[in-house]
Amino acid sequence: MIPMGLWGGQAELKLAKSYLPAFACPIMQADMEFGLNGTYEGLSAVIIPTICDTLRCMTQNWRFGVPTIPMIPIVYPQNRKSPASVDYLISEYETVLTVLSTVTGKMMNEAALCETIEIYNTHNAMMREFSRAANDHLDIITPVERHTVMKSAFFYEKSEHTAIVPNIVENLKTLPAYCCPDKRVILSGITCEPDELLEILRENGLCVVGDDLAQEMRQYRTDTPEKGGGGLRRLALQWNNRYGCSLIHELGKPRGKLLAELCRENEADGVICCLMKFCDPEEYDQPYYEADLRAGGYPCLTVEVDHLNAGYEQIRTRIQTFSEML
Repeated sequence: MIPMGLWGGQAELKLAKSYLPAFACPIMQADMEFGLNGTYEGLSAVIIPTICDTLRCMTQNWRFGVPTIPMIPIVYPQNRKSPASVDYLISEYETVLTVLSTVTGKMMNEAALCETIEIYNTHNAMMREFSRAANDHLDIITPVERHTVMKSAFFYEKSEHTAIVPNIVENLKTLPAYCCPDKRVILSGITCEPDELLEILRENGLCVVGDDLAQEMRQYRTDTPEKGGGGLRRLALQWNNRYGCSLIHELGKPRGKLLAELCRENEADGVICCLMKFCDPEEYDQPYYEADLRAGGYPCLTVEVDHLNAGYEQIRTRIQTFSEML
């Protein structure tokens, strides 16, 4: 099976309004619409993690609204300091595997799982390498191009994508480094799309030199441990090793320090937070990381991201002002 990311998209809501309230986040609204109108037909199953209130509702809405595509819920532990969290998450993975086996008619093979973990870790390393190489060629890797390379990984078989990205990196390395005159920014949030939003950054002399987006580098900064037990246990340990994510409970809210460190490492001038509309976990984090960024001397701009919005003039004005202030 090939996993693909369901990140919503630009859609006119017609059917989803019967299932989700108006204050549900745009990603879930669009996903529900695509499920109901047949856009997602052909998927063998959908796995929905219940890591926010809207996703919890999505499990039941999907089960009854889109019965042709089996829904598999998974509950990730938030008390990750407890040793029981690993055993609990393994039991959740086993439940997922049971349902997948009914879909495919095949049982998981431990050797194949360990091989897949290695493929994913290799892919993580390659995406981190791409992010570093891109910063020397910001004339070619614009915000849109950077986002395209990152997001495309959700629609390729991982080893196939891992084979493509090195070609990009090697071709970049054959070119002389580009001294970018534009302002350098870090992006944070869930997603920063559609392309119209990213084009506004370029219009205003801003280049992206790093990110803390859930759709992009958050996916690639935590590898699955090479040791620690069988494949499922190592996957559970990987969840416990994740950090700096609004959807994971952490004492002390370290995300602001992480963003400040990203700014230092990439010589960024500031941070743009792409706050997903109606995303409570992201809103809870915002005061903490903004305070840490101010303390570190890094300006921060928060813009509301809504895939379902057709106009971006207010965001264009705010980004233009932010660019002029840097």
